Amino acid sequence: MRILKPLDRTKPSIQITSSSLERSAIRKASRHILPLVFVIYLVAFLDRANVAYAKLTMSGDLGFSERVYGFGAGLFFVGYLVLEVPGALIVQRWGARSWIIRILASWGICTALAGFIHTAHQFYLVRFVLGLAEAGLVPGVLVYLHEWFPAQYRARALARFFMASAFALAIGGPIAGLILKVNWLGTPGWRWLFILEGIPALVLAVVSLFTMVDSPQQATWLTAGESELITQILEKERQQKVAMGSLSIWATFRDRDVVLLSVIGFLANVGIAGFFLWLPSTLRNASTLTAASAAALSGIPFASAVVSVLCLSYSSDRSGERRLHTAIPLILAAFIFPVTTLAHLSFMGLLFWLCLSAAAIYGFGPSYWTLPSQKLADTSGAAAFGFLNLSAGLGGVVGPSVVGTLLTAKFSFSVAVIFLSTCFLLAGICTLAVRNT
Repeated sequence: MRILKPLDRTKPSIQITSSSLERSAIRKASRHILPLVFVIYLVAFLDRANVAYAKLTMSGDLGFSERVYGFGAGLFFVGYLVLEVPGALIVQRWGARSWIIRILASWGICTALAGFIHTAHQFYLVRFVLGLAEAGLVPGVLVYLHEWFPAQYRARALARFFMASAFALAIGGPIAGLILKVNWLGTPGWRWLFILEGIPALVLAVVSLFTMVDSPQQATWLTAGESELITQILEKERQQKVAMGSLSIWATFRDRDVVLLSVIGFLANVGIAGFFLWLPSTLRNASTLTAASAAALSGIPFASAVVSVLCLSYSSDRSGERRLHTAIPLILAAFIFPVTTLAHLSFMGLLFWLCLSAAAIYGFGPSYWTLPSQKLADTSGAAAFGFLNLSAGLGGVVGPSVVGTLLTAKFSFSVAVIFLSTCFLLAGICTLAVRNT
């Protein structure tokens, strides 16, 4: 086993194995980085998804049809698309800290402004601007984590980030249920839902200013040996990718596997957006629950998604296998989700199958996001992350818009579920065509 010599030769010689030094560095990075990015994405997803809970009473108050709601909900992703690739390149070139602070401050303000809308056009505008404000967060954090965690730890690190979306939906329902009950100052609860949930993003902007560091070399909580070792490992991985062939940004967008991964991200997020934006309404329509109770219970399926993300990411890192860990959950989602539309299901049966659906739907994420990093490095890798998240965002536009249009045209929700499930199936099949590297 290789022995690292102490960097400071004036001190007594202490031999530390590279493996123990590596584990120590990864533990410290996990403690200092992952909780912060987890909370950031949790708040981001709360602010992105709270419209699903607000809909329970907002649509009636403002006279919004399913089509208006679906179009407005999906407009978030139109704004979101604009800065995806530039955001990833900014982080790769200049670091994540300043970019993420900008995102946090702007989206906190935009979320709060949604509490003051009165017309459909105002709803459309605030959703579009919110997406514009949050744009670049996911690819930026993906680049950031790839600059901290070597390949063998990467799926678990990504899981700690991405499970925040499922965790946000697990706790977002109960939180929204409580807020929807209030009527402070004669203002309905759905307005307070937007206003109050905009505040944490502003707080996190201040926290990130003082706690986030861009690279291992800047981390005062790493020893010199730990910082150097992590840098060396990541540089070795980068050189191996460069040796496979360096791609320009435009060539990256045309690469066969990047195109396939973009199609997978698009199709999967058509299904995901349709799933979570109508889940509270599904539970309420299948029962006599109040809006607050339906919002609270909608958190249960997403709790199962958190468990799924953790288990599948651990399995993926342990085995080193990425493609099947992406494809199998998507294919399972395609066959499990339609079960939720069966007419004879009891309410508890519906909840059970929604839990299984959520576990499958969200389980593919961490392994999926390791696939582009298997062969792409530096600018091409950052561009790929931005491009893939752009494609996923486009799916987030299409999903709500199609579901809203189908329901407004008086098609049953079963038809919408079949459409969403077909997207999951096609995404899973496309994943099997991605080449292993």
